[in-house]
Amino acid sequence: MDLSLDRPEGYLYVRRVGEHGITLIDRELTESFLLAPDRVVERWPVHAAGTLDEGHVNALLELQPELVLLGTGVRQVFPAAAFMAGFLRKGVGIEVMDNAAAARTYNLLAGEGRHVVAGFILGVAP
Repeated sequence: MDLSLDRPEGYLYVRRVGEHGITLIDRELTESFLLAPDRVVERWPVHAAGTLDEGHVNALLELQPELVLLGTGVRQVFPAAAFMAGFLRKGVGIEVMDNAAAARTYNLLAGEGRHVVAGFILGVAP
């Protein structure tokens, strides 16, 4: 059996998720960031899901997502209801999961051509 490396083209993708960092294509990020198929917003000033509020909604909505994925670290942690409601009021779906699940889901949806935006929280203790 022959194995070949099939790298996605045309969008930014997550190659690896670790406890302290996430590798996008060939670059590891160790601070929280936002990811869309066409760009990365580095140094997203979020260190824990519990600190997210309505003010953080706009940073994600500026990327014009049809769906938002929130990776909350090594474990799934739900943010405040006010944060979640900010997306619902704009008609944008949001899903909360751990970083590994968010990365898998992001890669799948971006690979289908969907305009998904993922926020990954990094740099927090488990």
